[in-house]
Amino acid sequence: MVAREHTFKQSVDLMFERAAATLDLPSGLADQIKANNNIYMVRFFVKCHGSYQIFTGWRSVHSEHRLPVKGGIRFAPTVNQDDVEALAALMTYKCAIVDVPFGGSKGGLCIDPREYDEEDLERITRRFAQELIKKGYINPALNVPAPDMGTSDREMAWIADTYRNMHPEDINAIACTTGKPFSQGGIQGRLEATGRGVFYGIKEFFNHPQDVKDAGLEGNLEGKRIIVQGLGNVGFHAAKFLEEESGARIIGIIERDGAILCEKGFSVEDVAAYRAERGLAKGFPGATYVADGKRILEEECDVLIPAAVEGQITLENARRVKAPVIAEAANGPIAFEADDVLRQAGKVIIPDAYLNAGGVTVSYFEWIKNLSHIRFGRLDRRLEAHRGVQIIDAIEEMVGKPVPDHLRSKLSYGADELDLVRSGLEDTMSTAYQTMREIRNSRDNVPDLRTAAFVIAIEKIAQAYIEMGL
Repeated sequence: MVAREHTFKQSVDLMFERAAATLDLPSGLADQIKANNNIYMVRFFVKCHGSYQIFTGWRSVHSEHRLPVKGGIRFAPTVNQDDVEALAALMTYKCAIVDVPFGGSKGGLCIDPREYDEEDLERITRRFAQELIKKGYINPALNVPAPDMGTSDREMAWIADTYRNMHPEDINAIACTTGKPFSQGGIQGRLEATGRGVFYGIKEFFNHPQDVKDAGLEGNLEGKRIIVQGLGNVGFHAAKFLEEESGARIIGIIERDGAILCEKGFSVEDVAAYRAERGLAKGFPGATYVADGKRILEEECDVLIPAAVEGQITLENARRVKAPVIAEAANGPIAFEADDVLRQAGKVIIPDAYLNAGGVTVSYFEWIKNLSHIRFGRLDRRLEAHRGVQIIDAIEEMVGKPVPDHLRSKLSYGADELDLVRSGLEDTMSTAYQTMREIRNSRDNVPDLRTAAFVIAIEKIAQAYIEMGL
């Protein structure tokens, strides 16, 4: 008899329940935390190419223990209500794990954006935004979307402009979305944020020798063999930083049209440029092409990074996965049943609810920037640089020798917005990982990092409800 696999939403709920069972919560509170508060489904029509087309979209609010709620808007032909609710729940837990004071939300529009030109897509996006804005599902104080699969800074700019037109009196209107273009109130470092957060999370794992040893590995990231599934925004940036800033080798890249392998490692920039020019990875010089790309999830490597979509590692292939470390850069790439199989096989899973949180962390920084109406570093960058010069002058006066130019430039540098964003993101990811491993190592009933991550989220959310008197 073949075991029944659960849906994405059921998997998220089961992972929640496994962690909640380790805690002593007041009766009914776990059910309240797990439940989606509300979901709004809308159908609207837009005239495209001389005919009317009907579109269906959703915006789910999982938890309002903190406001605003936060979560991306996904444009995909396969999006459905269950997935939107699952992603909203993950957003709640994700924000709690990395100490971002938002509740969780998520949106989805059932559409293949590749089938529409930019003019039609703008019309559709603005129409969807109008429906959500009218019901309070987009609002800088209540519900703040961001890019997700199929959307980008372009769609966020359209949505923000639609909100401003509908609420010209709102001085904080620009904060109604994050992930916007820099010229429209965005923040430096947001485009790369989720991928950079993945990099920081994996790097922090390798900063703990015992964790590395438990995975059957040794040393740091330098030279480690990595396979990445999905070279979209998240996968590309994660792989790029792992290659360029840690010396890891990206030996495999899995895409829709197949996979490419190269034991000596790829230049991720070169692969991305090749795909942009030709539309596929097949034929990349010096690489072995495998048509059945998903099979490469089972190849030998040190770290496997599923960075595409949910449900990629299931009961069907979990036992054949050889990577000792699986870093979930996507949302829900490992099904609940597969998670059990992998854990029993001794695999270390760095969970999505933590590792994928770089985007919402930097979105939080952007939201703060929009509400404060000033860019980070504007008030203190020059002050910091001038103090550095004073330190240089003092050193030179004391020792009677000039400070070398390479040290002078470093000491007299004032951090700009990008520096501050990256610093804040790295601190967030490092601190959250350390908290997870402390929970895992100190509690006998918490066996792995995923359970530890959910325990952190549940405890924080439960405390918020109790303190509010709910």
